[in-house]
Amino acid sequence: MPSAETSQTTPATHSSSIEVAVIGGGPAGLMAAEVLAARGTRVAVYDAMPSVGRKFLMAGKGGMNLTHSEAGPAFLGRYGERAQEIAPMLAGFGAQALRDWVHGLGIETFVGSSGRVFPTDMKAAPMLRAWLHRLREAGVRFHMRHRWLGWEAGAVDGNNRHTLRFATPQGDVSVEANAVVLALGGGSWARLGSDGAWVPLLAARGVDIAPLRPANCGFDVAWSEVFAERFAGEPVKPVAIAITDCGGQEHYRQGEFVISAGGIEGSLVYALSAPMRDLVERDGEAVIRLDLLPGQSAGHVNAEVMRPRGARSLSSHLQSRLGITGVKAGLLRECLSKDAMHDPVTLAAAIKALPLRLLRARPIDEVISSAGGIRFEAMNESLMLSALPGVFCAGEMLDWEAPTGGYLLTACFASGRTAGLGAAAYLSGV
Repeated sequence: MPSAETSQTTPATHSSSIEVAVIGGGPAGLMAAEVLAARGTRVAVYDAMPSVGRKFLMAGKGGMNLTHSEAGPAFLGRYGERAQEIAPMLAGFGAQALRDWVHGLGIETFVGSSGRVFPTDMKAAPMLRAWLHRLREAGVRFHMRHRWLGWEAGAVDGNNRHTLRFATPQGDVSVEANAVVLALGGGSWARLGSDGAWVPLLAARGVDIAPLRPANCGFDVAWSEVFAERFAGEPVKPVAIAITDCGGQEHYRQGEFVISAGGIEGSLVYALSAPMRDLVERDGEAVIRLDLLPGQSAGHVNAEVMRPRGARSLSSHLQSRLGITGVKAGLLRECLSKDAMHDPVTLAAAIKALPLRLLRARPIDEVISSAGGIRFEAMNESLMLSALPGVFCAGEMLDWEAPTGGYLLTACFASGRTAGLGAAAYLSGV
């Protein structure tokens, strides 16, 4: 991984002063630092890891999905219940603004067939290197292996300066800052720095925080041993998932997912993971319906299943008449009883709406992102905490969620910019 500038060796008694301390070196924190540095602010970035942007780099391993070309209203709708709060951030720095900003780093982008936007070389590392170089040229200082421990006793002095504590390999250090931007991530991928350790620190200061929950996650299914051994790793495509959410709204989306040894995962599952997760939390399970032939009508499927098959086996009949074979045939046999498989009416209905019971979401530390976090009601429009004047928050630690496809990253950049602008205004007394 490319490394950011590391901190200098400092004794445990070291104390320093800075105008703005940005804690967290992901996209939100780095964007806040850039906004502040552009206004001549002395800003330093502190991160617990040896280098910045580790989750950003991991997300780019399969192709760096920066944002999405979807039209504005549909794009905003991806943020669900928090669309109203996300809207002003995207108005200031939306998908096109993000692409223009990336181009300013010397990185070209393109729109893929799915509407997702990628760097031309599909990689995250060149973009991060160029960005860090620009930040260092602007005077931003980086202090790695600085794990935030909260505030010193007193926290804020009479001049509204924050005294922050950090654990470093050389011992604890303190930093005085006139303003603070927290961009510490959510609760997923702790090994990359997003461990949610900030939750009790802020809760102790009276900040209202929604519990962190898994998002963009896979789900456990009680597969039989035979099915799991035969089909783990197999993609299911094309397929659609239908689900009725906790509010009674119907969702139907086509795509693909992957069978895992213990359940299901993949892009289609992630896109509907929020209503799936909410149902599991409410009912102890969620039942989704798989449309194994989304391109064919129920009437056509019913007619083909009903055709006489003569001496052919049921498997041969389904393959020849409907193209159902492999993992799709396996799913039918896994989820239906033997009697149901040989009842043409039941079988035809199941091909278009096969019930699949989800037991639980995967643990938060192994999922793509997390939901929950600092409630927007605990901040003003500049993302400053009401309970802690001069402390601004950004990125995944806020209480919002979105599906994969570039929406997560876009809102992280946009919220970092909002927090940076807010901190700059706060310092100027606006």
